[in-house]
Amino acid sequence: MKFKFIIVLLCLITSSLAAQTGEIKGTIIDQDSGEPLVGASVAIAQTSIGAAANSYGKFSIQNLKTGEYELEISFVGFEKLSKKVMVTEGSSTQVELSLKPSALSLGDVQVTQNLAQNASIISALDIELRPISTSQDVLKIVPGLFIAQHAGGGKAEQIFLRGFDIDHGTDIALSVDGMPVNMVSHAHGQGYSDLHFVIPETIERVAFDKGPYYANKGDFNTAGFATFSTRKRLESNLFKVEGGQFGTFRTVGLFNLLEPKTTKDPSLYLATEYFRTNGYFESSQNFNRFNTLLKYHQRLSDNKTIELSTSAFTSSWDASGQIPLRAIESGQISRFGAIDDTEGGNTSRVNLNAKLTTDLSDGGIIENQVFMSKYDFKLVSNFTFFLNDPINGDQITQSEDRQIYGSNNSYWNNWSLFGLKASTEFGTGFRYDQVDDIRLSRTLNRREVLSDLARGDIRESSVYFYAEEQLDLTKRLSLTAGLRYDYFTFDYVDALTPTYNRQVENKGILTPKFKLGYQAATDLNFYVKAGMGYHSNDTRVVVAQNGSDILSKAYGVDLGTLWKPTENLLVNVALWRLDLAQEFVYVGDEGVVEAGGKTQRQGVDLTVRYQLTPSLYANMDLNYTDPKSVDEAEGQDYIPLAPTFTSIGGLNYEGKKGFRGSLRYRYLDDRAANEDNSVVAKGYFLMDAVLNYEVGAFDFGIAIENVLNTEWREAQFDTESRFRNEAQSVSEIHFTPGTPFQARLSVAVKF
Repeated sequence: MKFKFIIVLLCLITSSLAAQTGEIKGTIIDQDSGEPLVGASVAIAQTSIGAAANSYGKFSIQNLKTGEYELEISFVGFEKLSKKVMVTEGSSTQVELSLKPSALSLGDVQVTQNLAQNASIISALDIELRPISTSQDVLKIVPGLFIAQHAGGGKAEQIFLRGFDIDHGTDIALSVDGMPVNMVSHAHGQGYSDLHFVIPETIERVAFDKGPYYANKGDFNTAGFATFSTRKRLESNLFKVEGGQFGTFRTVGLFNLLEPKTTKDPSLYLATEYFRTNGYFESSQNFNRFNTLLKYHQRLSDNKTIELSTSAFTSSWDASGQIPLRAIESGQISRFGAIDDTEGGNTSRVNLNAKLTTDLSDGGIIENQVFMSKYDFKLVSNFTFFLNDPINGDQITQSEDRQIYGSNNSYWNNWSLFGLKASTEFGTGFRYDQVDDIRLSRTLNRREVLSDLARGDIRESSVYFYAEEQLDLTKRLSLTAGLRYDYFTFDYVDALTPTYNRQVENKGILTPKFKLGYQAATDLNFYVKAGMGYHSNDTRVVVAQNGSDILSKAYGVDLGTLWKPTENLLVNVALWRLDLAQEFVYVGDEGVVEAGGKTQRQGVDLTVRYQLTPSLYANMDLNYTDPKSVDEAEGQDYIPLAPTFTSIGGLNYEGKKGFRGSLRYRYLDDRAANEDNSVVAKGYFLMDAVLNYEVGAFDFGIAIENVLNTEWREAQFDTESRFRNEAQSVSEIHFTPGTPFQARLSVAVKF
């Protein structure tokens, strides 16, 4: 009875406080596209009172006395807006604010204790300042993230972030329009993430952050995450043609099939992309890729919006494979030659996606999404040449046929507790992967199957629930706490056993999250993040280990600051540490299970964005990491291929007379290629340049990769191999040479 009395009393006090004041609630959108402006700032003129738009573009300013207020709304890359709003006692004043795109200015950036907003600021800046012309460039938006392509352009890129050789996505959660990109229990590697089905010109927004601190992110969110959102509508039609060296050709078309006159009108557009190249290798890559996206968006009523999309992607390629140093040093082949040029593959993906967004009368939002994907994959590789089979060679083929079904559902709302601003988010959903005939085979000339090393069918499902609460403890201090639960079912039928052999394992994991942001001054924010994340392991590992140690836990902490010391300078510094527990890994190239062991990574990230003049911008990311294997002796505790120091940066020019361009660099330091650092993967320093001139409806451009024509190694591995005529095998660096100087010309027209 006492407890009930206290609850009632608290409710009465809260209601009484709310009745004596009013509030302003609203939504901030892009005037041209209708997209929410995540992180846009709303402030009451000549006061320190304000708010930031959340991931839905919504904001609220509470506990305001009756009277007229002048709102000042700003966001990087948009014209500032002032609007007068009347607040009355005990009521909520609703406003919808639309900002018009304008010249980019760091003066529009405001730092708050809202950590999501601060991350959005950097994201918005980088999208504006970094030219995106290929699918590979999409991932480079994340500060400190490096990629490497080593199989003819069609294979997913190898990813490096925060001292991780993430392989193709094991420790970074990637999604597009809410659909997962990471493939669980993939034929080639756990978390395999192929983003080539995204057409760069359709990207509207990228949300990213580092560490395992986000309740709405689950599997693979250890080193970080990146979520991509495609445009809801087109501002105009676009047709673009690109061509360059090595038989490179690309064309893109974006077409309005329904032409909306306002953001409330239904929108339907079609986007297509075709890309081909022979590549810079002596053996042609014969790479072809075709993409298409059809997207529909409509406001069904004042409070309901539906979004429907379907996309298709297919690509095929040949590859020269990774080449050993001894073959080049002996003159047997050139840097762009091959020991076995019969590698290659083909892949395709078809997606169906539907999302219903409901705005509740009290300011809350409900999102319901369902999606499905049909995915096919075949990859032919030869890493060791004639080490295992001196007659036919060591060529392997990995393949699978997959269907993915899933749903994401969430509820979010603002509320008030004793006059303190708060928000609550709940989410639930599921994912089901049906993988048929997943196999690893020894093959000859990409056609003849010599033997199967692994073959079977996988059924993997997961369900999740999460809750996250954000509370502004004071005007300067913000607390966010979240809790997430994931439950997996792993089901494998081994096709290589003489009798029917089905193995099923279940496993759940609970992961807490915590974030604290403190605004020490108008332009200075400090934050602490701590929490647990995880990545799942391949179903074939799970059943082999009887469900033991198969959800690898990650424990992380970040201490950082976002600082704007001058109007034109933005600095982000973070000290961090991330520990991964013991795991067992399925090696897709060999069909065996290996122990991964405990690892520890700690380091510092520095991000700088500076506006030199109204038209000239500089940006730089410096990332240092100390990665170690915890259970190994000193000197034997290096993590192969883990990057220790990286830096990305450059200059961007946005002129008023149609000119814009960029000169950017990438630096990756030398790093250990094996456990005792006796073999070193060489680093590199590269520069790329882009120049565009816009006149009327036309946009002419030139893009140059590797301006200095540096000889560099894109992907490197310490591999044991043997040539046909060698008596003994040799273990040494095998690598894929990086692109030489390469220029592309483009012309685009808007209509």
